[in-house]
Amino acid sequence: MITAPTFFYIIVGILVFNYVLERVLEWLDDRRWSDEVPPKLQGIYDEEKYRKSQAYDRAKSRFGLVSSTFSIVLMLTVLLLDGFAWIDHWARGITEHPTWLAILFFGVIAIASDVLSMPFSIYGTFVLEERFGFNKTTGKTFVLDRIKGYVVGALIGGGLLALIVWLYHITGPYFWLLAWGVVTVVLLLTTMFYASVLLPLFNKLTPLEEGELRAAIQAYCDKVGFRLDNLFVMDGSKRSAKANAFFSGLGSRKKIVLYDTLIEKHTTEELVAVLAHEIGHYKKKHTLWSVLLSILQVGLMLFIFSLFIGNTELCKALGVEEESFHISILAFSMLYAPLSMILGIGMNMLSRKNEYEADAYAKATYNGEALQSALKKLSVNNLSNLNPHPLNVFIGYSHPTLLQRLEALEKG
Repeated sequence: MITAPTFFYIIVGILVFNYVLERVLEWLDDRRWSDEVPPKLQGIYDEEKYRKSQAYDRAKSRFGLVSSTFSIVLMLTVLLLDGFAWIDHWARGITEHPTWLAILFFGVIAIASDVLSMPFSIYGTFVLEERFGFNKTTGKTFVLDRIKGYVVGALIGGGLLALIVWLYHITGPYFWLLAWGVVTVVLLLTTMFYASVLLPLFNKLTPLEEGELRAAIQAYCDKVGFRLDNLFVMDGSKRSAKANAFFSGLGSRKKIVLYDTLIEKHTTEELVAVLAHEIGHYKKKHTLWSVLLSILQVGLMLFIFSLFIGNTELCKALGVEEESFHISILAFSMLYAPLSMILGIGMNMLSRKNEYEADAYAKATYNGEALQSALKKLSVNNLSNLNPHPLNVFIGYSHPTLLQRLEALEKG
């Protein structure tokens, strides 16, 4: 049987490993920058934009070093001083009901974490992003986003947590099967209604108006047999100058969303190519498969978690003498991190494959050159790092690099 000290050292080891890995990956990326535009980036980045992208990446790297160092020092301090045990003791002074205890415990942690990270969020938004011309967020929007996030998190996260705790206490160790069913329903509903219910709480979605772009998109959709019912423009410029587009939903609830910043900076042909890429995801059933794989991952996580429930040594590792469900959840979430990372790498590999397939679909059904032009503009306007280290791409990138996508489009 694994003892509490062993669990404790494993948790600390995982936290330190993740921190060191992040720093190593950033260092590897930094080493790939050069004073002059590399030959393979010529024609994409000019000298001025290339220098600006380097400065942006280095600024983000330094900022990430400071914020992640603060986070790990804080977490290690809390672990060493039995901070979670103190929060648990305080919460038990208010209620002993297991459901309300769990909600209170994690609510305090969530609020404290958000308050402590607030200076970093403010700096990242109003200093770093502002310095490079990306920030469009006002103080009012920032505050309202925070408040709305609290409300949505409390309703969805708190409600789901309460239901899982309740299921555990009425069903015992096999609760994970029912919990899996509940989480699956929530995941499916979120996927289907994200762009209809949740996203409008933060951004305004407006149907794309009639005109040249709408007509060109409609003609393409008629050509490939895609029913175009829900095509929206999102006010992405409310927060950032960066551009994007995405596909959301399943079945009749599917929606394609274009950022207003995307429309402003691209030609009609480029925008149709981007939309063709998004439709490619739908035609290839990428969204559906991603949802199904996520459901399987949740089931695996809950099953493994069920094996740790009732382990007093696990709770003692966090300084809590008596076994409790919410402490088990917290400790397990730290122990699960390595497996989560491995599964994440697998999902990223699948996602990159899907991006290649969606690109190929757009090329086959519309215009590969227009898609290449759109991808170049997106990367340059967002000051993307076009030459990251392959290890960083393998571990953390859900999309292939621009150069990889361009090469695949040229070969295909």
